[in-house]
Amino acid sequence: MKRFLPALTGLLLVAAAVGSLSVGVTHIDGFWRELFHPGHNEILWQIRFPRVVAALLVGGALAVAGLMAQGACNNALAEPSIVGTSAGASLATVIAILFGVVQVGSLGAIAFGVLGALLATALTFRLASLRSGLSSFALIIVGIAVTAILSAVVGISTSMVTRADARSISFWNFGSLSLITNSNLLGILATTAIGIAIAFRIAPSLDRLSLGDATAFNLGINVSRVRIGALIALSIAAGGAVSTVGTIAFLGLAAPHIARFIYGPAHRFLVIQSAIIGALVLVLADTAARTIAQPNELPIGLVTSLIGAPILIALVAMRNTTWKTQ
Repeated sequence: MKRFLPALTGLLLVAAAVGSLSVGVTHIDGFWRELFHPGHNEILWQIRFPRVVAALLVGGALAVAGLMAQGACNNALAEPSIVGTSAGASLATVIAILFGVVQVGSLGAIAFGVLGALLATALTFRLASLRSGLSSFALIIVGIAVTAILSAVVGISTSMVTRADARSISFWNFGSLSLITNSNLLGILATTAIGIAIAFRIAPSLDRLSLGDATAFNLGINVSRVRIGALIALSIAAGGAVSTVGTIAFLGLAAPHIARFIYGPAHRFLVIQSAIIGALVLVLADTAARTIAQPNELPIGLVTSLIGAPILIALVAMRNTTWKTQ
């Protein structure tokens, strides 16, 4: 039965994506006919299509980013929103937008987001290792503190701005796919592909790193190099996603744990399956966010928490050994 689970997950993802394309405030007559004639229906192909594709890419990127954070920290609680990555990407993007350097979703915004994510993540790891070797406990505590500081700066900056688009910036910062257009997809695709490629490359080394730094070193692993690679993958994937759609918390934590519960601890397989599960969860969450309170739209981060938190609680209640190497 377990051998069919990857195919089943893939089918669920396709079904969720098609279902998301079919629902919305405006009913599309002859949906299936329009689906097989790209470009004919503006609502379907200019509004819903880029949004669903972005949900697939961002969901996969955040899930893999969470997997890399957990692997690099060897801590089940690590994720982009915990180690400062998301807050750093958000702050760098907001500053660039407010100074008129870039626009939301542009390639320039993505570049600033990735840079901010890299700097914030590096700062978290540097501060966590000041007094002694890197400790998982210290990393989480420092990450929470760095995230709080950077998030506060973002909140203060957006609150003080009187520009006409300040409301849009604030809504984006809470997580939203409503500003996505077809022109935004190339940048997200690039950062997601690069992040996943690096993650897949270093995945076998993360299996050994999960045994502890000393054991991994004795097995011939360059611990610092592997950890830096994981942090680069994490920052590129999460930075590109956050700079385009804002902060979507919890997804990077829940998706890797769900994948571990189903498929086990091998990171190379987890990279792909975490990406699929993350994409599935975000597509479902975005569909709910734009349909539950029509014509209003809910911040997608709230919906991902409502979907992901009960699943994670159920998994912990059913089995508490998913983090252990088997």
